[in-house]
Amino acid sequence: MGGAPDKDPIPLARPEIGGREEELVLEVLRSGRLSLGPMGERFERALAAWLGVGDAVAVSSGTAALHLGVRALGWGPGDEVLTSPFSFVASANCLLYEGARPVFCDVDPETLNLDPAAVEAALGERSAGLLPVHIFGYPAAMPELEAIAAANGLGILEDACEALGAIDAEGRQVGTRGNLATFAFYANKQLTTGEGGMVVPPSPELAARLRSERNQGRAADMGWLDHGRLGFNYRLSDVAAALGVGQLEKLDEMLARRAAVAGLYERGVAGIDGVAAPLAARGDERRSWFVYPVRLPEETDRDATIAGLGERGVAAKAYLPCIHLFPHLREQGWREGQFPVAEAASARSLALPFFPAMTESHVERVCEALAESLR
Repeated sequence: MGGAPDKDPIPLARPEIGGREEELVLEVLRSGRLSLGPMGERFERALAAWLGVGDAVAVSSGTAALHLGVRALGWGPGDEVLTSPFSFVASANCLLYEGARPVFCDVDPETLNLDPAAVEAALGERSAGLLPVHIFGYPAAMPELEAIAAANGLGILEDACEALGAIDAEGRQVGTRGNLATFAFYANKQLTTGEGGMVVPPSPELAARLRSERNQGRAADMGWLDHGRLGFNYRLSDVAAALGVGQLEKLDEMLARRAAVAGLYERGVAGIDGVAAPLAARGDERRSWFVYPVRLPEETDRDATIAGLGERGVAAKAYLPCIHLFPHLREQGWREGQFPVAEAASARSLALPFFPAMTESHVERVCEALAESLR
């Protein structure tokens, strides 16, 4: 690596918002249609076209997308849904909202996604579905998981909230296999609307239901205060959608730049003893770079490492926790030691600064700071 490193603090993430997004936001503001207007529909059409799917339904967050997906699949009290303990908590909470029970299964040591063998071992009489998480933007083993689901009559809801643009083992974009799939557009994601999400529905009928439920249960052919089913305030504003349209216009470029930054990191991390770089690809699979999660050497004091990075002007975060150990999930009987692969990954994982505008000197400085903090 080369170049003089910047001395300003390096944040964990920095969304790339420019002139085009500003133009589109102003277009919305001048139109007077801040919600349920044409920009929201434009964003849906544009993302569906980019993915190569028939439709996409915009909602207020990835969590809202997951919740509506659970409802669409009919999962509720008495149902068990097999999912990952190594995830953001929303992938379990969305089940609890509807009274379904998350059944956690351990993860693959390389990809950190659901291990199909662990899923098969955890199947039971009450198993109703699978909720695989494409963690850190790496595609889950969907062909194997779909085979398990088909053999056991299970529904599938894909949490692709961190994986926009990832490619799976069969060369297909994550979220385009015909399952219900969800994406999220929080500020640190590959594409951001500030807050926001999207559901990819497998049928027009399901799309209509999702659009109704996100809007307090009002169907398209009903009057303003006429509501035909239970619904939620899960709408995405047209202001947020304008950001999404602008981001989509440069998404390919941003994904390429994220991959380039990851390549810089891979070379830099290789020179730090005991630090493991994340898996970039395996066969036809390709990661869509959401964060850059390294695994620290065993017995490392991660909090001290984060503090050391902070002293050197570099932001970092422990990422991710094992969600089965959160208090409201421990109440269901989950305990430490049940998922050794996930728990070991959780104890050692650290997210380094990562965003498209990172330069070679930024990455060099982060790697130097990490090496010094580990000494």
